[in-house]
Amino acid sequence: METIQIQTESKKYPVFVGEGIRKELSKFLTDHFPNLTKILIITDETIADLHLEKLLRVLKPLEPVIFTAPSGEKAKTFDVYYEALSTALGNHLDRKSVVLSFGGGAVGDLTGFVASSFMRGIPFIQIPTTILAHDSAVGGKVAINHPLGKNMIGAFYQPEAVFYDLELLETLPIHEIRSGFAEVIKHALIADPQFYKWLRSNVNDLNVITKGQLSDSLVKGIKIKNKFVSQDERETGVRAYLNLGHTLGHAIEAEMGYGKFTHGEAVMIGMIFALKLSSNLLGLSFNISEFIDWIKKLGYETSIPTQLSFESLIGRMKQDKKSVGHSIRFVLLEQEGNPVLLEVAEEVIRQELTQF
Repeated sequence: METIQIQTESKKYPVFVGEGIRKELSKFLTDHFPNLTKILIITDETIADLHLEKLLRVLKPLEPVIFTAPSGEKAKTFDVYYEALSTALGNHLDRKSVVLSFGGGAVGDLTGFVASSFMRGIPFIQIPTTILAHDSAVGGKVAINHPLGKNMIGAFYQPEAVFYDLELLETLPIHEIRSGFAEVIKHALIADPQFYKWLRSNVNDLNVITKGQLSDSLVKGIKIKNKFVSQDERETGVRAYLNLGHTLGHAIEAEMGYGKFTHGEAVMIGMIFALKLSSNLLGLSFNISEFIDWIKKLGYETSIPTQLSFESLIGRMKQDKKSVGHSIRFVLLEQEGNPVLLEVAEEVIRQELTQF
């Protein structure tokens, strides 16, 4: 087991990483919530079928209330959010209750927003079940989607702890592994060139990545995330650098329809675009062709889906949370490990999209 302490302005909390770490959850609840009244588990249909019994087994004799959301981004709608709150109210949760998020990034976003707004905020704990959630479960950004933009309705609300049980990753399909590993690659590019070199040398087939390689990559990614979150909890400055690839990536997700294109795979296309922008606008010295060859071997798509129009993507990017006054801002790299936030003219974006 490895423990990483996340330090933000509002809260300090642990991230426990290891195989079978969920078995420590019951003791943590007893130690930290001596007056605990009720537990609400928010999960989704896929995780409920695969893993819910494993979690319930370690929580005995507690009898949690269970709310099951649709799988994927369909969990992050107003209707599902309302249903989850109704479940909490109907089962008489109070301010001494705790909410457990049991699932991937979408479930974590939904659960955190439910916890942040129920009775103006009750504690919640993240129990991620995907690689992608090594990023989303840490840092306290919680939200639901709106048809006009991803994660536009939400809050900054930190969990009490994160229990990252690597055993639960064993059932992930390959597209979910790719989705999560895109964020690992992102962390390396923005903060640690040596980590990026290690990834290039050691990870060449996500179908056969070892448990050791995966654990090391996830721990490194969480530590990099903490580096930015500890300096800038509410994303008024350097935390925005964690959004490398997300400006175009979120636009692709929204235009394709949430859940029809995984988050990480959309972000990977966004990262390639950001790297090319960085090369053309900032003189980034980086072998983009080698990068593209490598991620193709890992199974990633590297081009924008042909059915999407530039105008619709630009419209989506104007609604990005980093945008100010409809100007479009991208996280770019001056060099590996040195990100910047730059406003890019719409005409330049259109030209770059055409070349891309």
